[in-house]
Amino acid sequence: MTKKKSVLDFLSENTFIHILLSILLGFLVGAIFLLIMGLSPEKAYGRLLDSVTNLKGFSYVVVYSVPYIVAGLSVAFSFKTGVFNIGAEGQFVVGAMTAAVIGILLPDVPKPILIPLCFIGSMVVGALWGMIVAFFKIKWGINEVLSMIMFNWIAFYLSNFIAGLPGIHSDGSAEATKNISDNASMVLSKDFIKQAGLATTANWGILVAIVIMLIIWFVIEKTTLGYELKAVGANKYAAEYGGINVNRSILTALAISGALAGLAGALQLMGMGRRISIFSSQEGFGFAGIVVALMGCSNPFGVFVAGLFYGALVYGGSKLNLVGAPTQLINVIVGTVVFFIAISVIFRYLKYLKRAPKSSAQPRKGDVRS
Repeated sequence: MTKKKSVLDFLSENTFIHILLSILLGFLVGAIFLLIMGLSPEKAYGRLLDSVTNLKGFSYVVVYSVPYIVAGLSVAFSFKTGVFNIGAEGQFVVGAMTAAVIGILLPDVPKPILIPLCFIGSMVVGALWGMIVAFFKIKWGINEVLSMIMFNWIAFYLSNFIAGLPGIHSDGSAEATKNISDNASMVLSKDFIKQAGLATTANWGILVAIVIMLIIWFVIEKTTLGYELKAVGANKYAAEYGGINVNRSILTALAISGALAGLAGALQLMGMGRRISIFSSQEGFGFAGIVVALMGCSNPFGVFVAGLFYGALVYGGSKLNLVGAPTQLINVIVGTVVFFIAISVIFRYLKYLKRAPKSSAQPRKGDVRS
């Protein structure tokens, strides 16, 4: 006889339903805030929906989504291998700056060569940024989370330093780098954008994101490397007992994750920004990647959909002020979603506590009682 599942069992076992409920609760909390401010949730959410469902609006969503998708894939890959890559923000920054330097200093290199060169440079530097942290963890046992937080700030100030160097800094009064060469830009032609009615920054970065998604899925699910990395993520002691080199797996995981985060930075620069400003604070693309990875259940296809959803929230949220609603409402919604996704761990723990007394209370066959 099949035992009827409780609500606790259902929520702890069905990740997709849990995430969907978290998103709905996020919008519910956002609606409560709007009501408190005397605003209509119907008008605010209606405006958000209208801004992303027309052709031009959706093209903006796609453009906004690309760096979030690739950053999300970076974090999701590290999650799969048992490493929490909170350093994706720093890897994103150094990757973007590497692409900017290449795109500025090599303006005459043909587009078919310069764009891949920017991609490769950003991935190599992003991978090195991740591997340094992995080396510290392997060699001296330094906690990777603490190292990554510090390296995020190092990347932040290093980017500002490079942006101010002669030959890189803008020739005008802007506190930013020069614009990258047109040969390094991924933006579609102005004539095509105008005829199709797309976003002014419409580019083919989404194709790169799709290719990366498929590659990551293949590596994780269909290769020996993916099996080893997942084994280490599940239980590194059992993996080591089974003959897997755990230290090498950690180094590989952070190198690949860092390379993806660096590529995300290049895609944002070459598809939208064209230059890098001297930061006054961290932009948060890498941290947004953590949110996207959580919403996508660390599944490459789920991350792709979650990245599109996050991009829609960011772009649609920028239009909320047209109906008098604060754009910060999106931060409230996203924060609430992440909170409810995070407490899935609590559901699993409560489920364990609920079952533990029963299992310990029932004597096994052959037990001797005094």
